[in-house]
Amino acid sequence: MPKDRSDIGLIGLAVMGQNLALNIADHGFQISVYNRTTEKTDKFVAEHPATPGGLVGTKTLEEFVRSLAKPRKIVILVQAGKATDAVIDGLAPLLEAGDIIIDGGNALWTDTIRREKALREKQLRFIGSGVSGGEEGARFGPSLMPGGEFEAWLELKPIWEAVAAKVDAKTGRPIPGAAPGKPVSGGVPCTTYIGANGAGHYVKMVHNGIEYGDMQMICEAYALMKGLLGLKPAEMGAIFTEWNQGSLDSFLIEITADILKQKDPATKKPFVDIVLDTAGQKGTGKWTSTNALDMGVPAPTIAEAVFARCISAIKEERVAAAKILKGPSKKYRGSKKALVAAIHDALYCSKICSYAQGFQLMRTAQQEFNWQLNFGEIAQIWRGGCIIRAAFLQKITEAYARNPNLANLLLDPYFSKTVKNAQANWRKVVSLAAECGVPAPTFSSALAYYDSYRAARLPANLLQSQRDYFGAHTYERVDQPRGKFFHLDWPEPTRPQNAV
Repeated sequence: MPKDRSDIGLIGLAVMGQNLALNIADHGFQISVYNRTTEKTDKFVAEHPATPGGLVGTKTLEEFVRSLAKPRKIVILVQAGKATDAVIDGLAPLLEAGDIIIDGGNALWTDTIRREKALREKQLRFIGSGVSGGEEGARFGPSLMPGGEFEAWLELKPIWEAVAAKVDAKTGRPIPGAAPGKPVSGGVPCTTYIGANGAGHYVKMVHNGIEYGDMQMICEAYALMKGLLGLKPAEMGAIFTEWNQGSLDSFLIEITADILKQKDPATKKPFVDIVLDTAGQKGTGKWTSTNALDMGVPAPTIAEAVFARCISAIKEERVAAAKILKGPSKKYRGSKKALVAAIHDALYCSKICSYAQGFQLMRTAQQEFNWQLNFGEIAQIWRGGCIIRAAFLQKITEAYARNPNLANLLLDPYFSKTVKNAQANWRKVVSLAAECGVPAPTFSSALAYYDSYRAARLPANLLQSQRDYFGAHTYERVDQPRGKFFHLDWPEPTRPQNAV
């Protein structure tokens, strides 16, 4: 029997919106839905008449708002940016004090801070919630990262915990999603309160930056096995399947194995061989890298993953350059088994550094924006539902349980020992890549990051001397307290008499 008022509402019935609405309804919550195109709303509701909670289609925003129980909870899943602002502007005048708007799109966190402040002045509450896991995650259990007023989160919490992905409490492994209408019961939900205003969308952005790194690193492992060993896609698929049974166990490794084993239906060739080698992006990886630069936090591996997509996009230039620019002729002549093991270790070590950069970025952001982030919980909610879900994340949760104030993941005993034991293979792979001309930008940048982070003294002393020489930018001294600056009265540089 339908309720007089729905538990929650959702605006935006593209694929993500439809799947999340069905997920919510499957868990027994009645949900009202609205789309600018009425025909889409009617079709969606007609196609799903028997959900446990029930779908209520509405034709106008006014009808939509009237259909909701107070305080109203409204999820917006439309294109980030101007479209989101337009929906909020149309919705806000129809709401009452205490009502809650939840933006589930990939919003820029600064937009979320702005929207939260503007709606607070109207006595409305705003939650910016990262939603990760793509279409399947939205349908059967995403990882959810809500930020905003804590009391507003408490209103949303029963629904968000119900629809989120679930992981086993003991192992941290995801519990597989059930069939439509039969949601997962038990387990730990992959959602938690992240922090005030834009914290949820910020953490989702960093998640996506880390995802860029993960994907590119896997691609480099594939390129090295292909370029140095000449392995066929099916052979590499078998290797990735084996890797997925150990420390690299993750969603991305699993689907990589499946992709490499797949045949193209049209040509019967390996599917991966008929896919064009150009990659697009939606901007969140770039946002992560830009923010790292803005805050002065080193995140070179994530940035290299973004640049790798950029250079892949100039396909025609690369094809032309390949005819002119020549690389080394050296070939790998050693053990196949040994090199595959070395690539595994290089991938794992690079992954550790990439995550270390992402968590260091969040650590700086919480100081910048006055958030209180729980890094162990953030790693926990990424264990299921999201694209980067991996057994590895349990190790991060354990690291922050040992030391909540951990400055960098590399300093945790597990991660420092792991890199110590595997770095010889990592260095071997990066060296071979350079010697044989196989590009491995994330493997290389991660190693440079590791070596820079462990260096007690870097050549920035010379750099500071240069800056003081040409621009009087001052310098600090090793024999004086930090923060005390000096300038040397440099002599005029000696130049050849005929110099311009």
